[in-house]
Amino acid sequence: MNRKRAKFYIYFFLIFTLLFVTVSNDVQAAPSVSSQRAILMDQETGRILYEKDAHTQSRIASITKIMTAILAVESGKMDQEVTVSSNAAGTEGSSLYLKAGEKIKLEDLVYGLMLRSGNDAAVAIAEFVGGSLDGFVYMMNEKANEIGMENTHFSNPHGLDDHKDHYSTAYDMAILTRYSMENGEYKEIAGTKVHTAPNPEEKWDRKWKNKNRLLTELYKHSTGGKTGYTKLAKRTLVSTASKDGENLIAVTLNGPDDWNDHIGMFEYGFKNYDYKIALEKGKIEKMDDKVYKGHAYLKRESILTLTDEEVKEVKVEYKMLKPKKEWLKNQDVPEVVGKAIVYLGNEKVDTLPIYYEASSEEKKEKSWWKFWAYSFESIIGVKDNG
Repeated sequence: MNRKRAKFYIYFFLIFTLLFVTVSNDVQAAPSVSSQRAILMDQETGRILYEKDAHTQSRIASITKIMTAILAVESGKMDQEVTVSSNAAGTEGSSLYLKAGEKIKLEDLVYGLMLRSGNDAAVAIAEFVGGSLDGFVYMMNEKANEIGMENTHFSNPHGLDDHKDHYSTAYDMAILTRYSMENGEYKEIAGTKVHTAPNPEEKWDRKWKNKNRLLTELYKHSTGGKTGYTKLAKRTLVSTASKDGENLIAVTLNGPDDWNDHIGMFEYGFKNYDYKIALEKGKIEKMDDKVYKGHAYLKRESILTLTDEEVKEVKVEYKMLKPKKEWLKNQDVPEVVGKAIVYLGNEKVDTLPIYYEASSEEKKEKSWWKFWAYSFESIIGVKDNG
């Protein structure tokens, strides 16, 4: 009888423990996402906080226009007028209803591109900035290569399904958005709810409301993004959000419930992750070597996106150049004398150069020596052969 009762208690304890662990894990569980492919990325650090098949190449529809927009902004021609071609005016799909021959500021075209997803605006921008559609597509792919979009190929500036070799991934689109959001002008456009543009052909101005419902009505922390849809790509969405100084990027491809997918991912990110300073900038106190002690310093902080539990897993390794005797007298010390490597568990997550700073007396001595060295060179007429 006692043995049976003991077995019962052990069985009960195991079941209770299993349930407790399951519930505990659910509290920190990743969000439920309807989209076929998705990613949540921290905008500041680039860390992936959640992903679902994020590296598979897919059709992307109108989120293509993020690349079109950033290239237009970076062209430096935003205040110039664009003459709309018949080719641009006749573009199918979502439209600003531009007319062939009309003139419109490039800046207004980019607003119409991002807020109303005008395919006609995309072609007009491409022809103006790239000289031709082919020229602009070349620029798109060059920029993609430059910023590390390794699984992306662009064939048009709007994302229509007319090319099979027009594709990207959720991860690559997050990279593009992170890059674009560093540009203040792009950031302002992507986060605009309503834009008014002159319309010389009519008695009223054009007024465009952003199609991104996260920004306009659904999510108070939304800061911008771009919607997309075609029959083959289905619903695609890129969005950004900020809360308490934390900035996140979400991308979904083929997402039937993408608004809620993005809200769920953002809430997951804001709840579970925060910015933590792994290394402070300035003098490095943990230096035992007398050559480096009081001289080694960092020019920037190392900031990571971490959960509270992950803070314990952060480690720092210092790799320094082997000191030379003359360095004790501040002679021939290189500017960079080592590196600080930051690890999260066994993964290397950041590397910072370590600089050498001379003391005040050493700086004066060095300045004095430079003054006389330069004076001496001018007297004897030393020439630079470089």
